[in-house]
Amino acid sequence: MPARYEEIAATIREGIIGGVYPVGSQLASESELMESFGAARGTVRRAVELLASEGLIGSRQGARRIVLRSERRQSFAELHSFAQWAQFHGYRIASRVQAQKRRPATAAERQQLKLSADAVVLHVLRLRFLDDAPVLLERTVYAPFLAPEIEKLPADCVSVTESLRDSVGTVFAYGEHLLDAVGAGSQDARLLGVRRGSPLLRQRRVTTTPDGTPAEYSDDRYRPGSVTFSIRNSVGSNPLLRLPQN
Repeated sequence: MPARYEEIAATIREGIIGGVYPVGSQLASESELMESFGAARGTVRRAVELLASEGLIGSRQGARRIVLRSERRQSFAELHSFAQWAQFHGYRIASRVQAQKRRPATAAERQQLKLSADAVVLHVLRLRFLDDAPVLLERTVYAPFLAPEIEKLPADCVSVTESLRDSVGTVFAYGEHLLDAVGAGSQDARLLGVRRGSPLLRQRRVTTTPDGTPAEYSDDRYRPGSVTFSIRNSVGSNPLLRLPQN
């Protein structure tokens, strides 16, 4: 269940995306939002900060915020799965497993998940939809300790993260993300409905448990124009690093 500040952010976000708050318009002040939602100042501020981290709103002089844009954005300010992000934004989301099997881990997978040479992992190919359109193709490798739980999930499970949290408690706590662009191969093109060779935004991610144990390694590919990622930084705290291509 989302926190109160996430519910408030979702309501404002729906208004921005739906055109209730056009680009360039002002939002209510903190005091007005507190009264409207019946929430404490700290809760309202967290909601506003979340929307700002997504690049939807900015600020001018005074306490009011300005709507900057209304396209879909995904922020790295907090660790959310794709399904959680989509649900917070009010999109219709669907998920379909295209293939799933256990197999020996590759050298790269053993390195990312810190596995032994004879480790067997669960590989899942999953297609994600937003508002009935295919937008994301996930190739996810799960560590052996998670494989039995993942295999219990239905093929159309919308949120693996929430399902695991409900069944075994919090599993995914920390994430590392690498972004680049790749051309769509035959399988990518067929499932995402694009031409072969079309540019896809790729996100490679490793997610760990609260104690730092690697739990999943995924190669996620987004259809062009479907999602914009948002990274905000400052001179005091800059999590964005430039890394050489592998």
